[in-house]
Amino acid sequence: MARGLPSIASLARLCQKLNRLKPLEDSTMDTSLRRCLSTLDLTLLGVGGMVGSGLYVLTGTVAKDMAGPAVLLSFGVAAVASLLAALCYAEFGARVPRTGSAYLFTYVSMGELWAFLIGWNVLLEYIIGGAAVARAWSGYLDAMFSHRIRNFTETHVGSWEMPLLAQYPDFLAAGIILLASAFVSCGARVSSWLNHTFSTISLLVILFIIILGFSLAQPHNWSAEEGGFAPFGFSGVMAGTASCFYAFVGFDVIAASSEEAQNPRRSVPVAIAISLALAAGAYILVSTVLTLMVPWHSLDPDSALADAFYRRGYRWAGFIVAAGSICAMNTVLLSLLFSLPRIVYAMAVDGLFFQVFARVHPRTQVPVAGTLVFGLLTAFLALLLDLESLVQFLSIGTLLAYTFVATSIIVLRYQKSSLPSSPGPASPGPLTKQHSSFSDHLQLVGAAQASVPEPGELQPALRPYLGFLDGYSPGAVVTWALGVMLASVITIGCVLVFGNSALHLPHWGHILLLLATSSVFLLSLLVLGAHQQQYREDLFQIPMVPLMPALSILLNVCLMLKLSSLTWVRFSIWLLMGEWGPGRDWGQKEGREDRKGWNLHLRLTPYLPPCAGLAVYFGYGIWHSKENQREPPRPNPTHYVVFPRGSLEETVQAVQPPSQVPAHEPGHME
Repeated sequence: MARGLPSIASLARLCQKLNRLKPLEDSTMDTSLRRCLSTLDLTLLGVGGMVGSGLYVLTGTVAKDMAGPAVLLSFGVAAVASLLAALCYAEFGARVPRTGSAYLFTYVSMGELWAFLIGWNVLLEYIIGGAAVARAWSGYLDAMFSHRIRNFTETHVGSWEMPLLAQYPDFLAAGIILLASAFVSCGARVSSWLNHTFSTISLLVILFIIILGFSLAQPHNWSAEEGGFAPFGFSGVMAGTASCFYAFVGFDVIAASSEEAQNPRRSVPVAIAISLALAAGAYILVSTVLTLMVPWHSLDPDSALADAFYRRGYRWAGFIVAAGSICAMNTVLLSLLFSLPRIVYAMAVDGLFFQVFARVHPRTQVPVAGTLVFGLLTAFLALLLDLESLVQFLSIGTLLAYTFVATSIIVLRYQKSSLPSSPGPASPGPLTKQHSSFSDHLQLVGAAQASVPEPGELQPALRPYLGFLDGYSPGAVVTWALGVMLASVITIGCVLVFGNSALHLPHWGHILLLLATSSVFLLSLLVLGAHQQQYREDLFQIPMVPLMPALSILLNVCLMLKLSSLTWVRFSIWLLMGEWGPGRDWGQKEGREDRKGWNLHLRLTPYLPPCAGLAVYFGYGIWHSKENQREPPRPNPTHYVVFPRGSLEETVQAVQPPSQVPAHEPGHME
């Protein structure tokens, strides 16, 4: 082999490192964080993450430009679609009561590299999301004071016209992020109390809007004279659904907080269900009263609710709506800054991120380093950068995380359940039968296999009809069926999204291709459904697997394909910001350098931030991963020397070091 090229064995070891799984046995209730959050706390965290500025801005935008009064249908369909992803998070949150959310769920089911990429994208989502919400909060407050804050900043500080930079530094947005980070660093109870306060005010304002709005409702605004209930038709409703879907993306904060929940196996599924129902009810009812108060085509998309009350003669109600909007944005900002350091903490605890972020404050029991460092980073972005071009990163990161979590549900259902580790040596219990012969053990194993098939095996009732699938090893057919399902999902998404515009097919060819790919999709689901799954009666599990996770994957893929190509280019650059150099020979000299640190040369382009993307993983995480430390050291090869003469004992004494020479037995005579 040429000098400097890795060997086949080295590449195989690299692939094993990239795909190693985090064992589920580690996901116990023991934690360095404080388990103090109740079901109510988690529910209000989820409500605060979902019911934000979108309620006051998104409803008017979708109603005027996309769906008309049928915006309530768009929110209803989006809520049902979000429920598919939320149920997947609920099952994982109950089964794996650890912080980390989508990152951890991917780690225990799909592999280390995929988990790091999902965690990295979730970090990006939270950082940009927090900065964008802070700037929206600042802009909304500035508008309430007739833009005096902006004018003062431009007069005394100045403004600039530069790419990627904001028109002026937003000190107010950076200040609110730093203040929120300070509160979050005080502990989960302080953050929960603050979230309770803002969420309660926000929900009371929403209740006020609904009651007063229905009292001012005019059914004539839905009549044909005003354009009808669905002026943009079915396509408008679905276009509105794609936009409304992102209004429900905040429920993952509940799964990220499961390690601090008092009873996560019960609280996480209940909190996700209740918070999603409250958010869906708020969006549907508010959009209903909004389009009944004033005609949909006359809405102000920037401040639809406040403007609607102004036009109906209730100017004082506009100030209440503005106060509710500020409180709603505060809850979203708190939920993002609450979840961000916990994702970093989960990655650092697993060794995939720098260990300083795994430290927990002894008094507050929160990861203070991650809270402060990433709070400063978020504040810096909100202070200087123009975030409008980066907000689309939120969509692709969220949808990618949803897709991996739904896929992980299917993978985990067909894996063999891991046995709980016993605290001590195995000892027969009172109900354990002792088997003294090999035939007894063989009969016991045979009976167990006949009565309860293992996950991944063909169900016994279907073996007479699908016997040709029973000849493969357990899990092999499931793996192939899952791969075919994912390929068919991507194909269906391309056909639905791009259609005739990109494929240039006749109408009958478009329909035929859609039917063919849909048939393959359904066939793969039938094959998956024919195999035994892993059932746990003591935990919440999503029903109708693999159908419901597969529908969630299909929806997420379609929404991702609707994003612009520029967003995908930026996303790829974010992942590939750094590249690791050839300073490491995979498979050689691993022991000494791994313990001492990472000896890796990074070649970073000058204009890209260091330690980003895959550079962090290949430069640090892959070597410091806890799963890497658990791997047994490779045994040193044993060399045998054969001499032409002499006894075997003389040969062994000549080859072995003095410490390994076998001692002679007493009384042995040569």
